[in-house]
Parts: sequence; structure tokens; C-alpha cells
Amino acid sequence: MFDPAANGPDCWKCTLHVEWHDCSWCPAIGLRQGLEMRRGTATKPLPGAAIMPHPVRRINLAKPMKKIGNRKSEIGNSSAFTLVELLVVIAIIGILAAMLLPVLSVVKTKAKVMKARTEMADIANAIQAYDQDYSRFPLTSDEQAAAGTNDFTCGLLANPQAPNNTLTWPAGANNNYSFDNNSNVVAILMDMQTFPNGTKTANYGHAKNPKQVQYLASGKLLSGYDPNTAQLNPPGGVDNNGIYRDPWGNPYIITMNTSYNEQGTSDLFYSQKNVSQDSSASNPQTGLNGLFNPNYATYPDDFLYHGKVMVWSAGPDGQIDRTINAKAGKNKDNILSWQ
Repeated sequence: MFDPAANGPDCWKCTLHVEWHDCSWCPAIGLRQGLEMRRGTATKPLPGAAIMPHPVRRINLAKPMKKIGNRKSEIGNSSAFTLVELLVVIAIIGILAAMLLPVLSVVKTKAKVMKARTEMADIANAIQAYDQDYSRFPLTSDEQAAAGTNDFTCGLLANPQAPNNTLTWPAGANNNYSFDNNSNVVAILMDMQTFPNGTKTANYGHAKNPKQVQYLASGKLLSGYDPNTAQLNPPGGVDNNGIYRDPWGNPYIITMNTSYNEQGTSDLFYSQKNVSQDSSASNPQTGLNGLFNPNYATYPDDFLYHGKVMVWSAGPDGQIDRTINAKAGKNKDNILSWQ
């Protein structure tokens, strides 16, 4: 800096002090201010020179750049799951799956129940349409003779060795005219001359359906029925033997008012007092599921449905029990067309 005390105001040789730092140098430059001060024209000194980093030191002190590959490796290692975290995720997924599986099972069962209700309604409507056209029900001569003056039920298995024999009507029943399947009814309603297995039906030559009307859609036909396991793929529909089965593989039970009793239709199973009487009602004639027995004093096992056709399924468990009422045990999940 300019030092007037040391050199005088008129000195042309001014001292220049240079300040050295570790990594930069800063020269302080003073102007000829002696004459300017005497003349009164002195101005404010220019600001000092900026500190400039020493080029050599700057290069030497710069940190070396890490390799990109190393950086990626560090990022990859830091973002990976640890074994504990992976086990926690698996445990959470397992818990969610355990919670969802029962819900999915319930939804699947409800869907099958709705399908069964739709198919039973189709069967009932088809039988009533046939009755209107021919003034008779879709039965063979042998079936009509077996029914006599009673109503006719088919679909309860008569052979205890048959698949799904939980539907077998126990020995000693007061009626023995139940046929073990509904294939003849189905063949007539679908106007089938031969069953899917190739054998002739009772309607061969359109004997029972001369108008050749398909009262029941032929799209119900399925193949691949295994008589040893009573399984279809998928279960349900009309199998190779012409039996119309519910979504769980059991035959639909069909009862028709072949007696033409105006009071109602008597199903072989639901007509029973043990099954259909409403024990909570004051009137012993009152039955469960909308049934009624107008002749209870004379015929206690004669609970009737006020209609011409009854179609029902043993439901998801495929079982029935005539020793308990319709709202309990094995009978609780039965699906009824008249409900």
C-alpha cells in the first residue's frame, strides 16, 4: 500500500506489498496519490485485487473423482432387501392370502348357488311349457305308471353303490316310485334322440316330443363325465348319460304334479313331516319353506307346494337327511326352486 509517511507525498517510487497465502496470492497495488492529494483531486482507491487461487495448488488440491462403476455398486448395495426385510414381506403376503382365501371361497360358493337357481328355474319353466303344449308331463310310460295317482319325483339315487349316494332314499320309504336320475325328463325337454354316450333315449324318433321343440337349451350338454367319481369338468350340466347335474355334480331332484291335485305338489322328500313341519307354528299344518299340509290329521307326511313343479338341489354338501327339519344340519344348504 502507499505509505506517505515513509516516502513523502511526491514520491514516484511507491512500495508494493504482496501478501502470500497458502494457495493464493493477493497483490495490493497503490496509485500515485501524492500529487493528487496536493492538488485536491484524490479519489477513493480502487478495490483491492481479488484473491486468485494459485493454479498449481488448485490442481493439486482437487479431490480425485470416484469411478462411476464404484458409485453404482454402492447404490445397488444400499438399496437391496435384507434377509429380514424379505422375510417380513413374505409373512405379510402370507397373512393377506390367508385372509382372502375364505372370502374367495364364499364368493365362489355364492356364484354356484346363483347358477343352480337359474338352472332350476329353467327346468321348471321348460316342464310347464311342455305341459301346456301336450297336456301331460315329460315322462315315459313306465314312469307315469310308477307314479300312479301320486306325484312323481326323480333324481334321488336308487342304487346305494352309485356315486354320491348321499342322495339315496333310505330303505323302507313309504313310496318306492322314485327314479334314480332325471335323464328321461331331460331327453324329452331337450328333444334328444340319443344320449351323449350314444344310447337311445325314451324320446327316440321324437316319440315324446313330436313337435321337436327344445324346451331346455341344448347348450347344457357337457362331456367327460366319470361314473366312478361323478365328476364333470367343470361339474354341473348334462353329462354323457343325460343326467342334469347341479354345480356340485349331484342330480337335480324334480317333482311334477302328475296327480293333478289342485291343492299342490307332493315331493318325495319335502312332503315328510320330519322335514317340513314348522314346529314353532301353532298350526301343525304349517310347513317350512312355504309348504302346507291341508290334510295333516289324515296324512301327516303330505306337506305340499302350491304349484305344478318342484326342483331342488342338495346344495354344496350334496347331502340330505329326512330325520331332521329342512332348516337344520345337512338340509340347511339345500337350494329350492320355489323359494
